[in-house]
Amino acid sequence: MAAKANTKEVTIAEKLDALYALQKIDSQIDSIRTVRGELPLEVQDLEDEIEGLDTRIKKMQEEMKELEVEVSDRKNAIKEAEAAIVKFKEQQNNVRNNREFESLAKEVEFQELEMKLHDKRIKEAKAKIISKKEVLDEAKERLELRREDLKVKQGELDEIVGETQKEEDTLVAQSQKAKEAIDDRLIAAYDRLRTNAKNGLAVVTVDRDSCGGCFNKIPPQRQLDIDAKKKVIVCEHCGRILVPATVEAEA
Repeated sequence: MAAKANTKEVTIAEKLDALYALQKIDSQIDSIRTVRGELPLEVQDLEDEIEGLDTRIKKMQEEMKELEVEVSDRKNAIKEAEAAIVKFKEQQNNVRNNREFESLAKEVEFQELEMKLHDKRIKEAKAKIISKKEVLDEAKERLELRREDLKVKQGELDEIVGETQKEEDTLVAQSQKAKEAIDDRLIAAYDRLRTNAKNGLAVVTVDRDSCGGCFNKIPPQRQLDIDAKKKVIVCEHCGRILVPATVEAEA
């Protein structure tokens, strides 16, 4: 906070120089991260896909177990129905009248219908198990392929990060230190411009009478004001903070 208090005495020219120095540091950080390209996103996408496949595989395995339990339960139900039929038929031999015989015959018929229904459901469940097993095998194969892809991509990313991490950490520390010498209002504007700019440039020099960011022409009088560095001037077209080309040579 002490460093911030001293920024009130800093001239506009010094603020602009500090902003441009900060931009150069941050551009170096951007350059390092650009080298990594899409690898971090590719790694994240693969991790998400692997997680999704793993969840899907577990769900299918649970569903197959439930179907296998259903098959087992229905087979037991068929055995119970067979036993009941044997019992009812034995009872038919000892009936006293036709009404009792018919009643037992209906029980036998009901159990036979139950056996047919269970047999039908067993066939349906087995068909589902076969179908799910095919999908499960495909998912497992895809999972293994994606794990191999992740291993390769993660290795590439780790290698690049390993080569540049120390340099990036140093630059990030320099960026934070540079920001401490600039007032919060300017830093907020700088960060906002960097976020909105595709190339991350918030502070640019005047190059060949044009804005170094959007390349639109800058009027002569405005260039004189920029060279004077007595106030913060932004490009009328892209909103970037403009500094004279001389700061590049001074830097």
